[in-house]
Order: sequence, then structure tokens, then C-alpha cells
Amino acid sequence: MKPQDLLALRETFDSNAILLSFNGLFSATLIEEIGHALRRHLEALEASSSATADVFSIYIELTQNIRHYSRQKNLPDAMASGTVVISHRSDGHYEVCAGNVLHLADGKALCRHVEQLAGMDKAELKAAYKLQLRMPREPGATTGAGLGLIDMARKSSQPPAAALQVLDEQYGFFSLQIVI
Repeated sequence: MKPQDLLALRETFDSNAILLSFNGLFSATLIEEIGHALRRHLEALEASSSATADVFSIYIELTQNIRHYSRQKNLPDAMASGTVVISHRSDGHYEVCAGNVLHLADGKALCRHVEQLAGMDKAELKAAYKLQLRMPREPGATTGAGLGLIDMARKSSQPPAAALQVLDEQYGFFSLQIVI
């Protein structure tokens, strides 16, 4: 990156009210450290305790999902990194966006699931959460796009939004937006 490009990046961050941005590999330690910094930053901005808790929990859920997926699928480091951006919108809401590379089939299924959740009202999301909570778990089974995604949709002030951009015939970049 050229030094003069940094000003353009800063202006982009400022115009979008970006509070936090990270792009790279997520380790458990890094997720925790960024989470602590995020919580302190929100508290310094005097965000409500419920907004702080919701933004923090959604950040944790999304980054852990990215980390678990890349490890489960044994993605090479160049593809295992994730991106997270947290901003404070002019309407007072917080926006948590995260994305990562995944297999196209997984991305398409995830987009369908997010679309389904986006079409539900609060009562339907609560019922879906309770139903998912009661579903039996196979010992050693990996979970994905289940309870955590429903919980994020329940906390969101507007329907979750997702996008899948095709990178090649096997992979795509999945992006998810949650607004608190």
C-alpha cells in the first residue's frame, strides 16, 4: 500500500463511521483481544449496555464461525482469513459485517438460510430458536448456521442480509450483515 493511499482508506472509514476493522486469520487469542478492545471502545462511546452486549456477542459468534469453518475445511491460510467491520450508523444503530471464503455449496445453503430467517418476524424467530434448541445433537457432530445464526437474527433490529460472490468454480466469498 502506498502511504498516500492510507488517507483514502481513513476517509472511507470516517465516511462509513467504522469503529473497528480487521482482515486476516482469526486465532482464539486474537478474537478475544479484539473483543476486549471492541467492548472498551463501545463503553467509551457510551453505547447502551444492551447494544454493547449484542454487538460484542455477534462479533464473537461471527469470528468464531469463520475460524471454525476454515479449520474444519482445512482451508489454506490465504483462504482461511476473514474480514470483520463494525460501524456506528447515523441512525444510531450498530452494523456488524463479517465475511470469509467458503465452498460455493456451503455459501449457497447459508444464503438460503439467512434469507429464510430474514423473512421471519420476532415471534417466528423465537419459535425457530426454541425448536433448534430442542433438536437432538449427534455426539461429535459439527454444527453450523444453527442456533447462533438464529440468535443473531433475533438480536438484529432489521432482517439479516447476506451475499455470496463467486470467486471461482469451487469457492465464493460469503458476507453477512447484522444491524443492532
